[in-house]
Amino acid sequence: METTVDELVSEGRDALDRHAWDEAYDVLTRADHAGSLKGEGLHLLAQAAYWAAHPEETLEYLERAYTAYLADGDPENASMLAFRVAEQHGMRMALPQAQGWAARAQHLAEGEPDWPVHGWLVWMHGLVSWFSADFETAVAAYERAADMASRSGDRDLQWMSVHDRGHALCLLGRVGEGSALLDEAMAAVIGGEVGPDAAGYVYCGMIGACSKLGDYGRAAEWTESTLRWCERESVPAFPGVCRIHRAELKMLHGSLAEAEQEALTACEELPRFNFYSGLGPAQYGIGEIRRRRGDLHGAEEAFTEAHRFGYDPQPGLSLVHLAQGKLRTALAEITQALQDAGDNRCKRVRLLAAAAEIGVAAGDLDAAGNADEELSAIIGDFDAVAMRALGACTHGAVTLARGDASGAIADLRRAQAGWQEVGAPFEVAETHLLIGRALHELGDDGAAIMELRAARSGFEGVGAGPGAELAGRLLGEVHATTEAPERVTRAFMFTDIVKSTDLVGLIGDEAWEDLLSWHDQMLGSRFALHGGEVAHHTGDGFFVAFGDARAALRCAVDVQRALAEHRRAHGFAPLVRIGVHVAEATRRGQDFSGAEVHKAARIASLAKGDEILATVDTVEAAGGDFRRSDPTSVTLKGISEPVEVTRIEWS
Repeated sequence: METTVDELVSEGRDALDRHAWDEAYDVLTRADHAGSLKGEGLHLLAQAAYWAAHPEETLEYLERAYTAYLADGDPENASMLAFRVAEQHGMRMALPQAQGWAARAQHLAEGEPDWPVHGWLVWMHGLVSWFSADFETAVAAYERAADMASRSGDRDLQWMSVHDRGHALCLLGRVGEGSALLDEAMAAVIGGEVGPDAAGYVYCGMIGACSKLGDYGRAAEWTESTLRWCERESVPAFPGVCRIHRAELKMLHGSLAEAEQEALTACEELPRFNFYSGLGPAQYGIGEIRRRRGDLHGAEEAFTEAHRFGYDPQPGLSLVHLAQGKLRTALAEITQALQDAGDNRCKRVRLLAAAAEIGVAAGDLDAAGNADEELSAIIGDFDAVAMRALGACTHGAVTLARGDASGAIADLRRAQAGWQEVGAPFEVAETHLLIGRALHELGDDGAAIMELRAARSGFEGVGAGPGAELAGRLLGEVHATTEAPERVTRAFMFTDIVKSTDLVGLIGDEAWEDLLSWHDQMLGSRFALHGGEVAHHTGDGFFVAFGDARAALRCAVDVQRALAEHRRAHGFAPLVRIGVHVAEATRRGQDFSGAEVHKAARIASLAKGDEILATVDTVEAAGGDFRRSDPTSVTLKGISEPVEVTRIEWS
């Protein structure tokens, strides 16, 4: 007995409820081929086509469902389908068609104020106001839409509107009020009160809001939560959006190559679900990554692409032009961008920081000071460590440019501590560089050299060539390359991949080179974050010097935890042993020598894979917040006296 069309539609509806998207698409396509589907069946087929990644068919089936509802004398559902067609065109950035279909939905619903489509049309009005940077109007529209949805029982619209209202309030600087609404919407999502499309919308919006607020800890948590939720619920459409924010986090943490790959993958995924509007932010992220790596031509191309997809390419593009020496262009662009930003306080934060940097470079200290002053006023409303670090760094740079090197250092130290807290090695290196310049102006060339070397190592560790080159030039200015040997006290760290020869034989030369490249970048970014200065590579390890024992041990713990996390998430990471010893040694240029350096290397060789060994003196110098094993007396080759060592418990 053949299955009827109605039975196939019922099977398709059940498959959609189970999020079996491909099954639903196949069953409902068979139903469509078997006979003339009515409006409901075509609407279900449109949903299945969307989630099964058939965007062109999605639009076709929505249009057919609209026509079928009209033919059946059901203008209420026809008006809702007209809105859904408008929504799809909006996602494709086909605005005239989106506006035309929205108008059709409005006309069909005239005289019927209780129809659900009215709430969605009000929500769309909020969205249009949002994109016009009229956030006050958007807030009012979202509040009205949420109220209408609550009365009609449309939970998807209700919580999407609550979320969007909270997001808009944050952009207006009403962060406390807005964040409370964002959290409430997320609670509704976690509680299973909304469907997969609305849940994904709220999830991804929350990540974006955290990013704009500089709340990178929350952004990281929500990014991973969103991707796990998508996998658990078989929801394929939103990872592309989430990858944009994941790329931003990887860039923040110094993994520039991985960040660019995430953003490029997002560009491949987004069109499969009509998220063309997401291509602008993805291209902007690619531009920022390339700018840091020194690929100014590639960065300019990416920012231009972001603009083509309707996304503001500032402040990234103006900073590219600054790096290219086009000062007048950069000044004009950043000035216009600030005018265009209006009341978007989150956007203004980043524009103002760039405006201050460009003003300093151009010698326009009045403009730089004005930008710094407004930035300080705005950041007072934010409670994110990254925002405060950005403000302190900007103020320190402007203060330094005005000739107050001593006053600048205090702000720059605060900025450095903030960037270290959020795990941003590139920004940490930037503060080392500025502090080095300030110390040089104060005549403390010894301390300046240490800061500039840390800056150079930091930039090199994340693959930021221009920053490393600038730090090298500044080192030349303070005669770093010709200084006489000096006795210094440092915390010395040696790292080494355990059984690397066996590993090469197991995976082959090409895979080993890829693994070693990843290892070098990952460890280099951690050294940079904690102010370590790479003296040299030691085959498949590093010899690194830190200013104090505390920084060295914190870095060692950070390295082992990062390796363990990568092992958990991806199934493999090499086992690395680490030894740390604080002592006095002779410095010549970038390298260190002496018996105590050899002692540090010997201690590292005693460690097992994923262990940290340190001398007892080192741990005591670092303070009491490191968990450790009982001390053990060991004999080291070439060292006459026994040495007391301890194992740092890092897990």
